[in-house]
Amino acid sequence: MLLAQRDAFAARIRPAPQPVPGNGNRVQAGIQIAYLNLISQCLKLGCKTLGAGSDLNIIGAKAVDRMAHRHCLLHIQTPVGPGDDRRGHIADDPAAVIDIPHFCAEAGHALVQTKLPNCDPIHKVSIVARGMTLGYTMALPERDRYLYAQDKFEDDIAGMLGGRAAEEMVFEDRWTGANDDLEKATKLARKMVTAYGMSESLGPLTFGDREEMVFLGREIAEQRNYSEEVAEEIDQEVQRIIEEAHNRARSILSTYRQKLQAIAQRLIEIETIEREEFEAMMA
Repeated sequence: MLLAQRDAFAARIRPAPQPVPGNGNRVQAGIQIAYLNLISQCLKLGCKTLGAGSDLNIIGAKAVDRMAHRHCLLHIQTPVGPGDDRRGHIADDPAAVIDIPHFCAEAGHALVQTKLPNCDPIHKVSIVARGMTLGYTMALPERDRYLYAQDKFEDDIAGMLGGRAAEEMVFEDRWTGANDDLEKATKLARKMVTAYGMSESLGPLTFGDREEMVFLGREIAEQRNYSEEVAEEIDQEVQRIIEEAHNRARSILSTYRQKLQAIAQRLIEIETIEREEFEAMMA
């Protein structure tokens, strides 16, 4: 009995996330310093790979193979998130490329997140397909964060919906590329209501008994402990949060539509915009 209790207790202990500078040191350990004296870039890379864990040693080794590239360390960090690039998916016809909606969608994500005070700064915007994505907007924290405010969640949801809002504004249509953004936004909005008590109408309550895979931190089941009437209220609150965030995103894009077009056009020209250039465009 005591052993079972001990094992159950130990199973619920999760390692604390590595501090941002600590990840930079892990990258540095995988690099032969004699060939690459780039410690400052290692620390910068660590900031861009928050939570990547032991894989960072492998990434450091990759830098040696890519040392001929001027920005090798800034490029090898990307596969940790979206995956390796797939450049051959884009049509050869330049006229067809301009009509691809995800160009505009990534510009929408980046612009909305830049204009919201609680979103993390944009480090990179790319329309190069990686893994299962056609493009990505990389927004990363500049410091460790252990607690999240409601304003932060609301701004993040608006940023997630910036791509769909941009598609609707520019193409007057909706595309399937926003599926992942919609799923993440909906899950976060539902957690705000059911897990964090961030609902004015339902109050500071939690709803549902959750069972988790303790080693992976993933929820595997939820048992309802509330009525159908409360479930309907939860759905209404989630819908309200999403709709308000969507309207905020559309408002920002409408106000800064010229910048939206400029970002999309620049992505068509060079495919990837790094932080320094993006901040100059937003100034």
